[in-house]
Amino acid sequence: MSDKPIIAIMYDFDKTLSTRDMQDFALIPSLGMESADFWQEANDFGREQKMDGILAYMYTAIREAQKHGNPLRREKLLSHGSSVEFFEGVESWFDRVNEYGKSQGAVIEHYIISSGMKEIIEGTPIRDKFKEIFACEYYYDEQGDAVWPKTAVNYTNKTQFVYRINKGVLDVSNDVDLNRSMPDDSKRIPFTNMIYIGDGLSDVPCMKMMQAYGGTSIAVYPQGQRQKVEELLVNDRVNFIFPADYREDSELYGAMQSIIRKIVICDTLTEINQNQLKNI
Repeated sequence: MSDKPIIAIMYDFDKTLSTRDMQDFALIPSLGMESADFWQEANDFGREQKMDGILAYMYTAIREAQKHGNPLRREKLLSHGSSVEFFEGVESWFDRVNEYGKSQGAVIEHYIISSGMKEIIEGTPIRDKFKEIFACEYYYDEQGDAVWPKTAVNYTNKTQFVYRINKGVLDVSNDVDLNRSMPDDSKRIPFTNMIYIGDGLSDVPCMKMMQAYGGTSIAVYPQGQRQKVEELLVNDRVNFIFPADYREDSELYGAMQSIIRKIVICDTLTEINQNQLKNI
């Protein structure tokens, strides 16, 4: 483990980093459907079957692909990642933030926590910027066809992945270590060193978690749509709201620099305090 403070920045994906839902760019058109029709069908199916909405959309994608005689396959989903469009500055954001963290004496780690498809994210040009991608994923049969959800990330269980990052238990199949009692000072990344960036109500559980445990939460919005997240700020569900502009001269990047400095200063003061106590 690094002796430098580790800062975890966690991101939703759809409408946080990408300008639209990732499925809208290539997956849904490949099914011969309009975006609104696909989501309507998935949501109606979920309500009719009293099914989790994330499982409903994953099943609907499999079913529609089979209808067209073109089963969902991992390599096809990966190829859809190249069609995803990002907000301005996203593709250079991660290296810039890493360099700034390094200049302040910190190690920055980036994580995705998304209800979108892991395979599509892994097909994007930013896939290598993340220490781990937590997102929905399929299990594939011996022919390579998607047949079952291997991982489903819904709005409320997103918080388990924050705990995984906190404890350093990133293997989603490892629940034993995740649930094992662990003293706060032995956890890999303290909650106070965590930053969550999302775009709306689906991110509220993680945002509130940050609020409760001393981390930082940020809601981003497309230019001209500030009202979409103002209620989150008024109701103390987030610390900050900014346009989804990741360029070097943006408000968001300036705030991120300040947050990193604050975390490093707090870590330094805490270390001084602990060292003084040891000498008493």
